[in-house]
Amino acid sequence: MNKTILSALAILLLAQSPAYAINDKYRKQLEQSGCTQVSELEGCDIHKSKAENAKAGFSNPATGSANTQTPYAGQWVAKSTAGATVATIRIDAKEQVWVNGQRVNAKRTDGALQFKQGKLTFTLQGDRRLVGEDYWTDSDAGTKGPIEIE
Repeated sequence: MNKTILSALAILLLAQSPAYAINDKYRKQLEQSGCTQVSELEGCDIHKSKAENAKAGFSNPATGSANTQTPYAGQWVAKSTAGATVATIRIDAKEQVWVNGQRVNAKRTDGALQFKQGKLTFTLQGDRRLVGEDYWTDSDAGTKGPIEIE
């Protein structure tokens, strides 16, 4: 009886074909988009290119296309509610910050990069999918305005 069960079990195990988690078409979409199954659940769009998804803040470290650059890097402009330029901001890949050409110290706090120049405090969100969350405040005048990337 045991021989029959063991033989049947052995045949069953050998006859099983391997199960793959994804099909070939889906795998190719993941590769072309730079997404992973996990990042897709977080909002990465498999119908967009790697560049578009990287711009939205998604990258696939397993493919070597990881964006090791900080999400804050670039040229920024702080504007008043009337649209006038309050300050120009430059941030490099090492998160070194210059406001109007003057180097200032920056620190990460609660998912954002904050830095000050005089009475102005600047806050840039790390999640680039959040729109309109980058702002400056003037503690002296009590004013506030948006910061936009150029």
